[in-house]
Amino acid sequence: MTTSRRAYKVDAENPGSEVAAETAAAMAAAALVFRETNPHYSQLLLHHARQLFEFGEKYRGKYDESVMAAKGYYTSVSGYGDELLWAAAWLYRATTDTSYMDFLAGSEAFSLGGVTWAISEFSWDLKFAGLQLLSSTMLDQPGLEHRHKSVLEQYRSKAEHYICACMDQNNSTSNVHRTPGGLLYTRAWNNMQYVSAAAFLLAFYSDHLRSTGRRLTCSRGVQPLGPEEILGLARSQVDYILGGNPMGMSYLVGFGRRYPRQVHHRGASTEAYRSNRGFIGCTQGYDSWFARKGPNPNVVVGALVGGPDKMDRFKDKRSNYAQTEACTYNTAALVGVLAKLCGLDGDDSSALSEPLVYSA
Repeated sequence: MTTSRRAYKVDAENPGSEVAAETAAAMAAAALVFRETNPHYSQLLLHHARQLFEFGEKYRGKYDESVMAAKGYYTSVSGYGDELLWAAAWLYRATTDTSYMDFLAGSEAFSLGGVTWAISEFSWDLKFAGLQLLSSTMLDQPGLEHRHKSVLEQYRSKAEHYICACMDQNNSTSNVHRTPGGLLYTRAWNNMQYVSAAAFLLAFYSDHLRSTGRRLTCSRGVQPLGPEEILGLARSQVDYILGGNPMGMSYLVGFGRRYPRQVHHRGASTEAYRSNRGFIGCTQGYDSWFARKGPNPNVVVGALVGGPDKMDRFKDKRSNYAQTEACTYNTAALVGVLAKLCGLDGDDSSALSEPLVYSA
């Protein structure tokens, strides 16, 4: 379709700490990936990650208060504290620069909420669970100062709260609800974002437990949980996504015999340019294509839709955006856990020995 794509920016006068810090975290993580194969690119990523973190930390402010157009779509409910700490954690992981550990495990750990929030979800807005899990793995590094170690232990306590919540082992009402078919269920609108994120984080922490020889004791658990049980839940969520569910529906578009055909997605639901060279703007697309009853003309292969309701029911209608909308942050985490699970060849232990995230 033919439609404008306006670009926005943040700067010193119009800050956006979430945007700057999240980009810094992504670049620092990518720097680890490319360190061996493309060291020059890795260093370039780190250089810009440092710059972005410095900018986001110096000029603090919520991005949706600077870019008002974002408020109606992607409101920063959690604020920027989680992103700043998240960026510091990844920068420390990539550089071992103690200034980042000072930020991660200093007073900001408390003032920005890193060790004060016990969370049972991880999303594009709310990074605390991922931050806490990543930070907790740093406890095993040699040479940690006592002041840092004591704070990292608090991160670990909150991280284990998240894992126990997913495993339904917290002695409270903070456990993650499950559908009758076994899907982790957080809320009605685009629930799959929380499912794919949980599957990835569960797989990540199962790696950590395996590498350290630890087991996880939850407040309601009779027996400590090992890496096999935690990875097992991650795998069950992926199996559900790919069709192992009461609807027999693959929620990954293009995978399997039965998957959503009316994905709530502009490019998928509007005739391709190669078929129609005429002007199709947003209004024309909505008027002519949105209400059509047939399947979308284009298949967005690899898109993960919002998924079923709390009773495992799913209505494949374009207008049912809470269930059929495709989002990149749904698929992003799923890619990571699929990479892990594709190594499982009848022997879980061999795959568990290969970590999802590598150290500096």
